[in-house]
Amino acid sequence: MTDTPRQDDSRARVSPQARISPIWIVPLVALMIGLWLIYDNYSRRGPQITLEMPNAEGIEAGTLIKTRNVDIGRVERVALSDDLGHAEITARLSPGSERMLVEDTRFWVVKPRIGREGISGLNTVLSGAYLQLQPGSSDTAQRHFQVLDLPPASPADAEGLRITLISQLGNSLRLGDPVTYQGYTVGRVESAEFDPEARRMRHRLFIESPYDTLVTDSTRFWSASGVDLRLDSEGFRVSIESFEALLGGGVTFGVLEDLPLGNPVAEDVTFTLYPDEESARQGTFNRYLEYVLLVDDTVRGLSRGAPVEFRGVRIGTVAAVPWRFSAPQPNGRQGFAIPVLIRIEPQRLGGEGELILEEWQARFERLFGLGLRASLKSGNLLTGALFVDLNFHQDGEPYVAEEFESRQVFPTTSGGLAQIEQKVSSLLDKLNALEMEPILDGLASNLAGTEALVGEVRELTERVGGLLDSPETQALPGNVNRALESLQQTLEGASPQGEGYQELIRTLERFERLMREMQPVIRTLDEDPRALLFDRNDGDPQPRAPRP
Repeated sequence: MTDTPRQDDSRARVSPQARISPIWIVPLVALMIGLWLIYDNYSRRGPQITLEMPNAEGIEAGTLIKTRNVDIGRVERVALSDDLGHAEITARLSPGSERMLVEDTRFWVVKPRIGREGISGLNTVLSGAYLQLQPGSSDTAQRHFQVLDLPPASPADAEGLRITLISQLGNSLRLGDPVTYQGYTVGRVESAEFDPEARRMRHRLFIESPYDTLVTDSTRFWSASGVDLRLDSEGFRVSIESFEALLGGGVTFGVLEDLPLGNPVAEDVTFTLYPDEESARQGTFNRYLEYVLLVDDTVRGLSRGAPVEFRGVRIGTVAAVPWRFSAPQPNGRQGFAIPVLIRIEPQRLGGEGELILEEWQARFERLFGLGLRASLKSGNLLTGALFVDLNFHQDGEPYVAEEFESRQVFPTTSGGLAQIEQKVSSLLDKLNALEMEPILDGLASNLAGTEALVGEVRELTERVGGLLDSPETQALPGNVNRALESLQQTLEGASPQGEGYQELIRTLERFERLMREMQPVIRTLDEDPRALLFDRNDGDPQPRAPRP
């Protein structure tokens, strides 16, 4: 009974080498090799990404993904999204590409394109389209990307300045539009999107280095439409931007006149995009006084933006024509005056120091009392455009302070055209007041006298005609010719070759000889006048008796 358990224990004690068969070593090694191959294959596959596109035109399984013309991956699968709204592309990149897959990495399709900058992507005509990857500079990893419709305007890691422009809907830009400075392209528009809540466009601009230093807090941006033609009260103006802007538009910027250069700006600063350079210039005058003109004359030709000038110097702008036309007018005025809102902009006059609007308002109050009045004048005879002219009129009505819709009323006077109409009307009234019957009677008598005078003139003309037709008058030219011939013969006789002239010469010669012979006698008589009666001697003559 005691020997049986001992036999069972001896059977249970078996050698470890007897429990594990050598045949299991081969499967274990094969398993380890398989696991290693799986790990090695997985580690060499590279990251997988998902791309979204509105449509997968030109993209299929096997399409290459490149960066800087180097293959870094392939498309594995192209399928529709679950909501059928877009195409989803699954792609596998090469190992080591993880550092390029960050938040600001960009993808786009390279294919033949024709744009403002020329033709690009011609190498894909034979090889087919491919996906281009532009590495980003962010530190946030990402595996899901949107494929751009167009290539980005600038690299994400390019040196420069990125800013934001805000504009109205009608003054929008497009992706890739040029950013110019005095006609030279210095950047591009990177994005353009519409903000439905604010109802305005928001644009993203990139200014390349070193031109980013041109952007300061005094810089103004405006649309470059290529050719800007303007015909207004200030005349005819033409401005032309670059050829690229002429074809597709764009945006330009600069520091306007009378403004300091300003200080450099930081990244992502926001500016306003103006429709043109003139609007940008007007936008710098952001501190102003508002007045209302109650115009009794016509405002045809006066438009918003027209200048307000004082003796030829612009000091303001017309803000609205008309402005709240249906609002009640001040007491004592007729309801037919047209309200026009104007802005007096003291910044246009320059000056140093802080601008205090209250001081300018008090100054205009004093000028109103001295006769400062506003009137409408023609600024362009071709278009009929008007502007507001401010000047002093001493013969106007005294100034009385008034308000219209919480705005102070600027006193007005009749403009140039209204004054001309008034003078013409006054002249017509005076003509109507004249007694025309005495004037007509005097005019009739004058006409009768004129008729008599005309008759006398006609009779005198007939007499002169008869005198000219008489034979004596007709023979008069022949008599005159004969007299002239006789005179000519007489003159020919007096010529040096004539006999009369020779005889006169001989007579003069004889007279000259006679005068030479008479000279001694004349000289003796001149010395002694007695020589004509007495003999010439030295003493006085003695009286003597005659000899017997």
